[in-house]
Amino acid sequence: MNKIGLYLLTALFALACGILANNYRVSSKMSDLVQMPAFKLPDPEGKWHHSSEWQGKIRIINFWATWCPPCRKEIPEFVALQAELANQGVVFIGIAIDEEKAVKNYQEDMAINYPVLVDNATGVELAREFGDSMDAVPFTVIVNREGQIVFRKPGEVTRDELMSQIDPLLKPQK
Repeated sequence: MNKIGLYLLTALFALACGILANNYRVSSKMSDLVQMPAFKLPDPEGKWHHSSEWQGKIRIINFWATWCPPCRKEIPEFVALQAELANQGVVFIGIAIDEEKAVKNYQEDMAINYPVLVDNATGVELAREFGDSMDAVPFTVIVNREGQIVFRKPGEVTRDELMSQIDPLLKPQK
């Protein structure tokens, strides 16, 4: 292997390690819990909702867009989990960084059973307030019943990842 190939391989390895380390840092459970920021956003019908509507519930807040393939892949699992966990005080909240009409059509097509809000103008800034330092879509946050962010994940999130974070929040505190 020539020197250029070796330098290139070393640079790619360093880049991959940096990405993995950042992803681990962002998605792992945080030791210092932070209160989630308050927000007020409209749904696709134009009705405004304040984040306090879901106070006292475990909130899974997902920033997404209709044009995002990983976002579209996650939503059917969110719909299933919402149906499964709603009676335990869990609510999924989708915040679409997208055009209102596209969101409304997609929400109807997918029969989304949880609140969907639209924030095309400032959605990226709101996601940053929740900790999305990479401006990733999708970006998922889990908020405990006390309103503290306990999990952040840029990129696609799996059912297993969600349940590993939600299960402890469902158990009564001693």
